[in-house]
Amino acid sequence: MAKIKVTKVKSAINRTLSQKRTLEALGLKKIGQTVEHDDTPNILGMVNKVKHLVSMETV
Repeated sequence: MAKIKVTKVKSAINRTLSQKRTLEALGLKKIGQTVEHDDTPNILGMVNKVKHLVSMETV
């Protein structure tokens, strides 16, 4: 299965609680932090929900 790298590029201040929880579920806490996940529909849906706060690239 393919891998993706997700990097937090913007702050979660003044965002909805569900967006903050989605970032936590992805494992992103600080700006500039990068995590690697499998390319599953669940993860892609989470990334799509917070796409204005993160950047994504395939590995």
